[in-house]
Amino acid sequence: MIKVYGIKNCDSVKKALQFFKKHNIKYELFDFKTEQLPCVKIDEWSKKVDTKTLFNARSTTYRNLKLKELNLDEAGQKEWLCKENLLIKRPVIEFENELLVGFNEEIYERSFL
Repeated sequence: MIKVYGIKNCDSVKKALQFFKKHNIKYELFDFKTEQLPCVKIDEWSKKVDTKTLFNARSTTYRNLKLKELNLDEAGQKEWLCKENLLIKRPVIEFENELLVGFNEEIYERSFL
């Protein structure tokens, strides 16, 4: 089963969900607004993609928290990802021991079709 991590009203998450629906691919959504992601999951993901890829430095949450001023290193970014899941670049897709971050239709087509 494909697991999609994100929030329902995020445009990139919407595109991913539409892709899966269009191709009749079953998925399960983990919504950051209703559930807290455990830090152990971020540690798992960090072994598959670098923290810089997971950390959304362009998000509203990033700007509101004024994190640019902190000039975070990788450890600092991981710490903030654990504290504030909305800093995670969306969507994160888990499937068959693979991990995709963000929406890219070409990559989705190669991975799922």
